[in-house]
Amino acid sequence: MMTNEQEHLRQIFAEALDRVDPYKIITNRVSLEGEILTVAMDEGDVIVDLQEFERIVVIGAGKATAKMALAIEKILGSRIESGLISVKYGHTEELKYIQTIEAAHPVPDDNSVRAAREIEELACSTTDKTLVINLVSGGGSALLSSPMHAEVDGEKIEVTLEDKQNTTKALLACGADISEINCIRKHLSSLKGGRLLRCLRPARSLNFILSDVVGDNLDTIASGLTSYDRSTYCDAMSIVDNYELRDKIPANVVRALELGNTGKLLETLKKDEFSEIRAENILIGTNRIALLGARDKAEELGYNVRMLTSRLQGEAADAADMLWAIAQDEREWELLEKKPACIIVGGETVVTLKGNGKGGRNQEMALQFLMRLGQDELNGESIHFLAASTDGNDGPTDAAGGFADSAVLEKSREKGLSIAEYLKNNDSYHFLQMVGALFKTGPTNTNVCDVQLLIVK
Repeated sequence: MMTNEQEHLRQIFAEALDRVDPYKIITNRVSLEGEILTVAMDEGDVIVDLQEFERIVVIGAGKATAKMALAIEKILGSRIESGLISVKYGHTEELKYIQTIEAAHPVPDDNSVRAAREIEELACSTTDKTLVINLVSGGGSALLSSPMHAEVDGEKIEVTLEDKQNTTKALLACGADISEINCIRKHLSSLKGGRLLRCLRPARSLNFILSDVVGDNLDTIASGLTSYDRSTYCDAMSIVDNYELRDKIPANVVRALELGNTGKLLETLKKDEFSEIRAENILIGTNRIALLGARDKAEELGYNVRMLTSRLQGEAADAADMLWAIAQDEREWELLEKKPACIIVGGETVVTLKGNGKGGRNQEMALQFLMRLGQDELNGESIHFLAASTDGNDGPTDAAGGFADSAVLEKSREKGLSIAEYLKNNDSYHFLQMVGALFKTGPTNTNVCDVQLLIVK
C-alpha cells in the first residue's frame, strides 16, 4: 500500500508522462486537410503538399516510436505506402500500415541488426517523389545496429554485432554519459550521425523527434540519425582514452576508430552537407515539457512548487546527496518554497558499476537518498522522494524507479537490510523490491529522460 505522499508522487509523475505522450502531441500538432499536411510549431508551421509525392514511407526507431507511428497512421491512414519501425521489446502498439520489429535495449541484438538492414533498404528505395516520415526517440541507437564493414588500403575492417555489444557494455559500466556513448556509436555505424540522410537523399523527410538527452541536442538523440554531427572520430578516441577503454573494448572497434581519426574512413554527416538535404527536424517533446506537467499537478494537489532544472547529470549517488541537502534546507528553513513544498528535477544521471547487482540510475538514486534518510536524526520525517525514468524501464529492469521516505526506511530496518551493502553491489532493485519501494509503470511508450520529485511537508 502506498502512503498518501507516495500516491501524490505517483500522480505528479503520471501527469509528467501525459504531457509527453507522443500520440497526443502528434495528433494535436499535425493535421491533414485535403492534400495539405500541416505541422503546427511555435516557431512556424511546416506545410507539405502531398500532391508533390508519389509515395509516403514511414520509418523510425526508439522506445516511443510505436505511439508516434500510431498517431501518424491515424492522420495519414492508407496514404502510407510502406513503413517499418524498430522498438524495444514490449514497447508496441497495434499498427495497420507500419510494420514493427522488436529489438533489444540498451545492448543491441540480432533483431537490432535486422531492423537496421531493412530500414536502410527501405530508405535507399526512395526518390525525389517520396515523402519520408521518420519517427525518432530515445533508444534508437541500440534498436538500429548496423555493423561496420570497410576496406582501407587492402585492410578489411569489420565491426560485428558482438563487437558492438561488448563496446556498449563497457561504455555503460564505466559511467560514460549518453552523449559520449552515442559519439562512439555514431562512428561505428552506417546509419547514425546523419548517415541515414545520405540513404534518403533525394527524398524529402519530416523527422519527428522526442528527446531523451539533456539539452535536447539533435545530434545525440538516437545518435543523430537525421542530424548533422558535431563530433568526430577524434572525439570518439578521446572518450576511449578518457575512460581507459582500449583494453576493455574489442580491438576491431579501436582499429576502426583509429583509422577514422586518420581520415581513412568517411566522417559522419557535417553541417554543410546537411544543408543540401531535404530534411526537416521537428522536436516534439522534451524533459522540460514533462516537468511542466509535473508542476501543474503538484500545484493542483496543494503544493508550493519549485522546478530546479531539466539538466541534472553526473553520478546518481551524487545527485541524491545534492537533493538530500535541498530537502534538509527546505524542511528546516523553507529555503526554496513554503511548506508543503514539491521540488521537481529532471535530467539523466549515470552509475559507474562496481558490483554485480541489479538496478538502474533512478533506483540507485532512491537507495542513496534512503541511506541519507537513515543518517538523519529525524529519520527523514516529512521528506518523501521518487526518482523514475519516463520510459518505464530504469536500466535493465522492469521498474521505472523507486521511492525513499521514512516508511521505506522503517521497513528496511525491520528486515535488517544494509543499505550500504546493496549500494556497494549496485543492487538497488532487490533492496527496493524487498521493502515494497519499487515504482513500476510498465512500458510507457514515451521517453524524455528522468524525473525526480521531492515532497517536503
